[in-house]
Amino acid sequence: MQNTGKLAGKTIFVTGGSRGIGKAIALKAAKDKANLIIAAKTADPHPKLEGTIFSAAKEIEAAGGQCLPVQVDVREEGQVQEAVDKAIAQFGGLDILVNNASAIFLAGTLNTPMKRYDLMNQINARGTFLTSKICLPHLLKAKNPHIVNMSPPLSMRPIWFKDNCAYTIAKYGMSMCVLGMAAEFKDDGVAVNALWPRTAIWTAAMEMMTGDESAKSCRKPDIVADAFYEIVSRDSRSFTGNFCIDDQILAEAGITDLEQYAMQPGEPLMPDFFVDDDTDTANKMRSLAEKAFSSKGDSKKSSKESSSGSESSQSPAAIFDAVGQKIKANPDPKAKGIYGFEIDGEKWFVNVESGEVGQGEPPGGGEVLATLNMNGDNFQKLFSGQLQSASAYMAGKLKIKGSLQAAMKLDKLFTKFRGQK
Repeated sequence: MQNTGKLAGKTIFVTGGSRGIGKAIALKAAKDKANLIIAAKTADPHPKLEGTIFSAAKEIEAAGGQCLPVQVDVREEGQVQEAVDKAIAQFGGLDILVNNASAIFLAGTLNTPMKRYDLMNQINARGTFLTSKICLPHLLKAKNPHIVNMSPPLSMRPIWFKDNCAYTIAKYGMSMCVLGMAAEFKDDGVAVNALWPRTAIWTAAMEMMTGDESAKSCRKPDIVADAFYEIVSRDSRSFTGNFCIDDQILAEAGITDLEQYAMQPGEPLMPDFFVDDDTDTANKMRSLAEKAFSSKGDSKKSSKESSSGSESSQSPAAIFDAVGQKIKANPDPKAKGIYGFEIDGEKWFVNVESGEVGQGEPPGGGEVLATLNMNGDNFQKLFSGQLQSASAYMAGKLKIKGSLQAAMKLDKLFTKFRGQK
């Protein structure tokens, strides 16, 4: 989507804008020579995630905007207030607020520590409410004020709750802010809308969670940034209280060529959580997720891949034995810990450091990073490369107990094994 200059001179407050979708939104606005406040926690380089408030500010200014980077923890009222005060002092007002800061921990109820529950709800729901509350007195003075929350449509389908109840509660808290504040401030002309991607978006956080192999099944953050641009270009008095999906908003603006946003054009895309439509979409999304990360078929595999895939037709015992032998023959110094598997009700374990494998519980009471529960057919597909952990999880074919991030790293390990003779 081409910039039209509608955000020229506008002042935009973005939480969590040092990387990913938040930064993409800021860069889009910067092309119109907008004023940006990047309010995020990362002032010093993160060991695993690229980007700080200062590196983002440099990119924004290089793109044509002005930027005020402020280190902010949205859980702290004083820090948010100070950041808004600095924004008003430097730019004279506020026009747009983007509540993008968010925390995620995908696990069932029994595997969610309360500190994780508290973190998600304090950042997602409370942080959104707090930042909106502090920004609103200034937004009420603006000509075309908007609040955009990066949160999903409100759907009461149990499928969106059952495997990650705490995360859903936290994200829906952001969405309920849209529902309530849109009605509360409608007569005052402040638009409050939600924006959510239909598909997975490739960011540094996504890479850390699922591994770089999932990039091909994602879209770029640019699609969300363009959808944001379309939303805030609209009249705040007539467009408010909406739960927008990125490609739907772009279609309304006449943009139907979505391949430009694909990380790898032509590849199936993994859908995001929480997106329903007029059919039984939750199940449809699960099905599409499986296709998104599945292989393209035996016709596109090399003979080497085909021969390695023959291992997948073996029993779980034979596969685990092969895994153990390959770990011992070629240990990976970066591989750490023990993984558990429940295959058709039978328990197995793999120590990815030592190569020790076996049925039942690991000896010595070693800590299990993650336990993957699936049937034998899906386990064979996972090992052979026909299915990846992220797709299996999204498709409801894999249940994960423990660290989701650790579980997703198994794809890299299995890929390495398939490349060995």
